[in-house]
Formats: sequence, structure tokens, C-alpha cells
Amino acid sequence: MLFQLLNINPLLILPWLLAVILAIGWHEFAHALAAYWQGDDTAQASGRLTMNPLAHIDWLGLVLLVFIGFGWGKPTPFNPYNLKYKKWGSALVSVAGPLSNLIMVVIALTAYKILGFYDIINWLQAGNLLEIFLMFVVQLNVMLFVFNLIPVPPLDGSKILYTFLGAKHQATILKLEFYGPWILLGILLVGEKALSAIIAHILVLLYTLFGLI
Repeated sequence: MLFQLLNINPLLILPWLLAVILAIGWHEFAHALAAYWQGDDTAQASGRLTMNPLAHIDWLGLVLLVFIGFGWGKPTPFNPYNLKYKKWGSALVSVAGPLSNLIMVVIALTAYKILGFYDIINWLQAGNLLEIFLMFVVQLNVMLFVFNLIPVPPLDGSKILYTFLGAKHQATILKLEFYGPWILLGILLVGEKALSAIIAHILVLLYTLFGLI
């Protein structure tokens, strides 16, 4: 990703990097806030109940996300036994991350429309860095929204799946935890086109809703 931007315009690295840091920070803060609202102060005690994105950055994950478009933030700690909603608490904490990315997409598209930007085809060649930044925010957060809902550990979707499986399927959950990273790698290698198609369809839907196409 970084090298593609370098070939187009080195200045594009700045809005891309800012969009990456904001997306990761907002996502992890949402996890911390969802846990705090349910009575768990683990993230707060760890200094993670903050909108400062630097508190949520895993530097290896950031480097990979900047260079290849795939990475991660620092996992937000929480204690499921402290949560108000025992059955659904962990799922609510998990789903807060992807939902926060969707909220950021809505905010960015609203700003894009209010500021009079309209080109969703050639925006990468635009001379306005604010326009480029907003579109980076949109596309990156849609990607994170879709990717994190995949029900495979260590992604957020796995915790939602575990809630539905329940204690009766503990053996299945343990197998998923063990093989999850390998399953995820397989999905990335084999299902890249399918994921890209899903992301593209969501983007088209959002652009349509905001009157951009």
C-alpha cells in the first residue's frame, strides 16, 4: 500500500498514515468504552479508556497496515466477569469495535458531502489532501468493519460467535482458538477476492445513500 502511494504521490503517505492511526485508535477506544459502560474498569486502569490513538497502537501492526494494508491495534483488555451483562457482555464489547468503524465512515462521508467533494472515482489524484484523507478514512474503516466481523479468532467476530455457541460448545471454541490464526491466514489467501467484493458492495451502497453516485 505504501509503495503504491509513493508511486502516485509521496504526500499521500501523510493522510494515509493519519487515517490508519485514527481508525485503529477509535476502534480500540470503542472496545474500552463498551466494557466501561458495563462496569469493567480494566481498560481504564490500563490507560486505554482514551481517545488518544497512540495509546492503542501496536507498532508492528501499524507498520504492516501502513505497508501492506493489513494490520492490527493493541488488544483492549477487559474482564468478562466484571461485565453487567454476563451472557452478551463480551459480544457487546467486541461488536463495539466494528460499529465504531461504521460510525467513522458515516462521519467522514457526511463531511465529504458538506465540503462539496463529489469525485469518488478519481479522488486519489485530487490535489486536496483533506478530500483524500476523508476517502482514506471511509475505505479503511469499511475494510476494518468487514474484516473484524469475520468469526475467526482473534477477530471481534469470534467473540460474537462464542456467545451464540455458549458453554455447551466449549470444545469447538477451544479448537477455533487453536486453529484460528491458520484459518484466518487461509481466508486471507483464498478469500481475498470475496472480501474485496463485499467491501466494494458496501462502499457502493454507502456512496449511493449519500448521493455520491
